[in-house]
Amino acid sequence: QVQLVESGGGLVQPGGSLRLSCAASGSIFKINAMGWYRQAPGKQRELVASVTFSGSTNYADSVKGRFTISRDSAKNTVYLQMNSLKPDDTAVYYCKARVVTSSFVLFDSWGQGTQVTVSS
Repeated sequence: QVQLVESGGGLVQPGGSLRLSCAASGSIFKINAMGWYRQAPGKQRELVASVTFSGSTNYADSVKGRFTISRDSAKNTVYLQMNSLKPDDTAVYYCKARVVTSSFVLFDSWGQGTQVTVSS
């Protein structure tokens, strides 16, 4: 019913920048919130940043001051600008959307993930 398509991952040197995008499509009535999670090898998936329908944002302590989440509500798209990247930021990054469908069902939809590798 709802699809999330991520883009923007890749290989970058320490100190570099990347911008991730996630576009939601399908039977969407409203998106309550969108966010980015990441999972490094051998670790649990963790929240990186999120933004609500009203524009409130939340960040993991490890990325505050370096990452910025933003959204384009008209396009059902969320972005993650990542600056001053560190090797510890290496992970698969997943987009998540908390969606109310056109049938008024509330559920969480996940993207397929995009690899971010920070290495010299």
